[in-house]
Amino acid sequence: MAIRSNHYDAAFEEFLRDRRTAHVVVDEQRRPLVNEASLKSMDFIVYSQRNANLLVDVKGRRFPSGGEKNLHKWENWATADDLQSLQKWQTVFGADFRGLLVFAYHILHKRWLAEVDSPFTFRNRLYAFYGVWADDYLRAMRNRSASWQTVTLPSAEFRRLRKPIAEFL
Repeated sequence: MAIRSNHYDAAFEEFLRDRRTAHVVVDEQRRPLVNEASLKSMDFIVYSQRNANLLVDVKGRRFPSGGEKNLHKWENWATADDLQSLQKWQTVFGADFRGLLVFAYHILHKRWLAEVDSPFTFRNRLYAFYGVWADDYLRAMRNRSASWQTVTLPSAEFRRLRKPIAEFL
């Protein structure tokens, strides 16, 4: 199951429940083997009314991050493993499923609400959820850290590709 102690996963699950969106929480306790390769599990399988069904990997980020002196509002990094695994899961599940990175932003102060779409309250915290198709992210990503094997999207590219999560459901 999703990591219940992770407030980003818990908030996203409650968001789906609140919208009465059919979903399955994936058991992340063990990495499954697919064709003898170990894959990172996605966090949720979400059944969409308007798109392909979603294989969701939630990426929790603070909004803004970096503290008061070095504000960064749209942190969007992921690991190379996140994206490689989502690609492989798409193949396993077939054409009716697409990988989606969901960036769950914990909005640190109400003054930032004007910059996000459709804030959601969970356990006295504010969140905003944005999705980027894994395939689109892969095409536009840049290396962030070779040693940590992380990738990111340039800010302008992220703004172009991201959509409020409701547009995927």
